[in-house]
Amino acid sequence: MDIRDIPFGTTDWSQIERSEHAGASGTAYWRTQLFGTLRVRMVDYTPGYLADHWCHKGHILLCLEGELHTELADGRRFVMTPGMSYQVADQAEAHRSSTTTGARLFIVD
Repeated sequence: MDIRDIPFGTTDWSQIERSEHAGASGTAYWRTQLFGTLRVRMVDYTPGYLADHWCHKGHILLCLEGELHTELADGRRFVMTPGMSYQVADQAEAHRSSTTTGARLFIVD
């Protein structure tokens, strides 16, 4: 990641309009800020959320609340709880998310 040409700023996430993204089940609500090619999001997954696709995009993800289940296409599974993070490069390993309880995430990609 090469961060350039972004002046210092603060974000009040409660003031950012949220967009709705349906999963195979449940819903993801994104609050998104774009800084050049850098996308920064606060994402809330409803209980029972399951992604409707395998993601190939790179992310740095921090679990803030709840419990996130991440499955890799090769069958490995990880459970993220508050304070845990993961990172994966673009096109590195296909992954998808789910949660039984709901989760709040901070994601940079």
